[in-house]
Amino acid sequence: MTLNENIKQLRMARNLSQVDLAKALGVTKQSISNWENNNIQPSIDMLIHLAEYFSVSTDYLLGLDQRKYVEISGLTDQQLAHIADIINDIQGN
Repeated sequence: MTLNENIKQLRMARNLSQVDLAKALGVTKQSISNWENNNIQPSIDMLIHLAEYFSVSTDYLLGLDQRKYVEISGLTDQQLAHIADIINDIQGN
């Protein structure tokens, strides 16, 4: 997928409107629309903000890497084990 498709897919997966995402990032709805329609590209700084906001890598946003990540900093070992169990259940392991 391309950058514009990834931005739209991530936004929609979180049930965010373009207005919601624009407010969260401090940009206009028109900026989000332009990114998603591939009219303009976000700046490098905004690409980093998008990656942080969606908890993905910039490579993921750019379509160079399809791995997804979940921020787990601050969780206890017991909480991490529980999350690992949930992921294994979902994956059918």
